[in-house]
Amino acid sequence: MRLVPASLVLEFELDDDKNEQFFNEFNSMIRSEEDALGAWLKRAKARGDTKESDQVLLTLLIELHRKFDELSEIIKNEQKSRIELKNVAKINGIGFDGISIDEPKFQSGKSYYGRILMPIFPKRTIAIYLTGIDEKTAKISTMHTDDESDFNAYVTARERVMIRQNRD
Repeated sequence: MRLVPASLVLEFELDDDKNEQFFNEFNSMIRSEEDALGAWLKRAKARGDTKESDQVLLTLLIELHRKFDELSEIIKNEQKSRIELKNVAKINGIGFDGISIDEPKFQSGKSYYGRILMPIFPKRTIAIYLTGIDEKTAKISTMHTDDESDFNAYVTARERVMIRQNRD
């Protein structure tokens, strides 16, 4: 497994019993389920309703609307609660099929449910299932399709940064 340096945070918990709460949270974190505005935009793009629009401006406007929704939820104390996971670790390496953390917290062959806050635009938390390879390395076993494409784009960007640093 090829990993590149990264600095992310992983919240995770052992999931050998296939916890239904984890599964429900994982399914609720599908971008379209969590974001009705994003789903509406996707449908509008599919119908061709956005052909005449400036896509960058439209995306920024949608993000601004999401921020207003988020602030409104905070003010009304309606924030979506997530399951409190027992472990937190700093991710120091990522790859297309796995991650490594800085402390020995994984067990080989064990399954884990986790969340990673991704520093991408738009910023969001992705849900992920992992399988321990050794104490510090885990293989990604399940991730939502949209999250996977964004995660892979982030890995690619980190690889480019590493290549540039090695050239200099």
